[in-house]
Amino acid sequence: MTTWVDSHCHLQERFVAGGDVDEAVAALRRAAAADVGAVVCVGTDEVTSRQAVELVAAVSAGELGAGLPTVRAVVGLHPHEALEPLGWLDELLALGHDGVVGVGECGLDYFYEHAPKAEQRVAFSRQIAMAHDRGLALVIHARDAWEDLFDVLASEGVPTETVLHCFTGGPAEAERCVEMGLSVSISGIVTFKNAHDVRAAAAVVPLDRLLVETDAPFLAPVPNRGATNEPGWVGLVGEAVAAAQARAVVDVANATTANATRIFRLG
Repeated sequence: MTTWVDSHCHLQERFVAGGDVDEAVAALRRAAAADVGAVVCVGTDEVTSRQAVELVAAVSAGELGAGLPTVRAVVGLHPHEALEPLGWLDELLALGHDGVVGVGECGLDYFYEHAPKAEQRVAFSRQIAMAHDRGLALVIHARDAWEDLFDVLASEGVPTETVLHCFTGGPAEAERCVEMGLSVSISGIVTFKNAHDVRAAAAVVPLDRLLVETDAPFLAPVPNRGATNEPGWVGLVGEAVAAAQARAVVDVANATTANATRIFRLG
């Protein structure tokens, strides 16, 4: 049996259809049926971070029923929200929830630049420090900001487990990420017709630095492009990565599951 981990998705009320927790549970059940053993639910601000923690607690306590994948939470502030104060994140991390395994998604987004670049860098640096201080994984969002990304990481230091999620660069950026000690997470973009750079990047990432994700509800992979994405489709991403690397699908599944298990404490 081929078992997958969706290393990055959003199942909070803001993101699921109708804002209904029952739909999140239904998506988790479909994921389990598709041999997804675990998912990492990622926050983008205070509300969605707290909701991710609540989902982990409910699943772990069996409140949502049996047979669901393992769920872990990553909490943090997206670069779009970089002007938001970060005191809540310090407080949330200080509670020491067992199911909170990372800080993020944080980083830099110069494509939309919803927050000033300088403020994005400050928020990113603070969250890197939190990951260092708590011994947690760091989950990075980066778009059109490669040089500043690498500059901030070089300045602040790369936490032991650091993930560049939803990778959108090419082989050169992927190789530089690996050289700096990052793991690279590939999303459904790898299945898109014109995503030649992402497929070329996926081909050069070593198996021990590779993750797969859906980024649900966004970026549904082919043949479901345009639909609302969900964790159960992470295997489609994995199959495309295996094709890019000319490897057996089971090898990519085993490697990405092992990597996610280590990084996000799924054992």
